[in-house]
Amino acid sequence: MAKNKKLKKCSSSRRILWYAFGAAGLGARALAALALMAIAIKMHPIKSQSDLFNACVEEVRANGQSSSGAVRFCNGGN
Repeated sequence: MAKNKKLKKCSSSRRILWYAFGAAGLGARALAALALMAIAIKMHPIKSQSDLFNACVEEVRANGQSSSGAVRFCNGGN
């Protein structure tokens, strides 16, 4: 006794809607990745500037000034 079961097929409108939701999810992930990349690119100059400032402070401290004096000097003070 084999019974034939009807297979439910998605209508074309449901299939299109399903693909649209999938594409929207991929688009959102791509947008998030681009936003993170933009943040990383914007932070690179800040890192470079802080490395230069730290090198300046270390150099001035090596010449015998205190830490506060070295920071003041590297910030443009006398």
